[in-house]
Amino acid sequence: MDIYGFTEMIVDWLVGIISYFIDWLGFHRFASWLESQSVIDFLTILGVALILFIVGFLIAITMIWQERKTLGRLMDRRGAMVVGPAGYFQNIADGLKTFLKEIIIPEKADKKGYNWSPIIIIGSSILLIGLIPISERFYLADLDGGLIFLFAIFSITPFAILIGGWASNNKYSLIGGMRSAAQLISYEVPLLLSIVGVVILAGSLNLSDIVRAQQESIWFVIPQFIGFVIFLITIVAEVERIPFDLPEAEAELVEGWWTEYGGMRFGLLMLAEYFRGYAGAAVGVLLFLGGWNGPILPPEIWFLIKVFIVFFVFIWIRGSLTRVRIDQILNIGWKRLIPLSLINILIAVLIKSMGWL
Repeated sequence: MDIYGFTEMIVDWLVGIISYFIDWLGFHRFASWLESQSVIDFLTILGVALILFIVGFLIAITMIWQERKTLGRLMDRRGAMVVGPAGYFQNIADGLKTFLKEIIIPEKADKKGYNWSPIIIIGSSILLIGLIPISERFYLADLDGGLIFLFAIFSITPFAILIGGWASNNKYSLIGGMRSAAQLISYEVPLLLSIVGVVILAGSLNLSDIVRAQQESIWFVIPQFIGFVIFLITIVAEVERIPFDLPEAEAELVEGWWTEYGGMRFGLLMLAEYFRGYAGAAVGVLLFLGGWNGPILPPEIWFLIKVFIVFFVFIWIRGSLTRVRIDQILNIGWKRLIPLSLINILIAVLIKSMGWL
């Protein structure tokens, strides 16, 4: 059963109980209105949005905790350890601290652009999570062109970043926003080319079909290893993590296009970064690592285990490498990764035409 159907069933059951008591109290018209299909549809959409946010929030705080503990070990320290078991609730404490901070908007900022930029980024990030199936029985939408739609949502972010950097009326924000947009656009081209080989082998743009194709043959990481490496590099750049986080570098650009964002806006942007990190790792698992396929354990558990392993690689890269200069970032994207992506597509065409998969 998909998430929408499950939520609708729960809402229908709860509305039935509540309307029964309201009708018993004598408010017959209100009870009839409450049981109407339009009200149930509205409450179901709210319920689905709430479920997506809760699932995304739990995954995000787990990823932040995982990153803190792993980076701590890589730097020979213990990481978060004070609040909650093994410091797990430290993220929630930090979130509350951020929530209580005063919200300050620069006097000469463009208020609409400044306010809408984080809303667009966090909204598109939550939508990304909604488009990713966790298993064949836990998904929101199973679209035939789901892969294209998912990357279309990914590509909204550079637009919002550029608006946020410009609207802040700060030279560091503007430079950071322009650098960030240039980087994201540069890496979206090889990112999209890296998944073309998978689409050729699976013969579908549907994420569930791609996972089933791997179940019937082999994980696509084997015949498409070059594509997998390119995907990992480009997705790290897309979520602006080290070594590709120069647009936000705190030393060089005092947090880049985030400079003028404080309080809960900063917290939401930070949360969106982890939402996008989860989405990137999850797409990698679906396209190259067999999705939710695995023995003994439920498919949802297998999917999350693989996602957290891929995210561990992101953390490992962050703890091991230094930042890359902006000219080096652009050269890697345009001059190295795009030619390699074309070679990877040629390999996929050969494998498919020879009937090896």
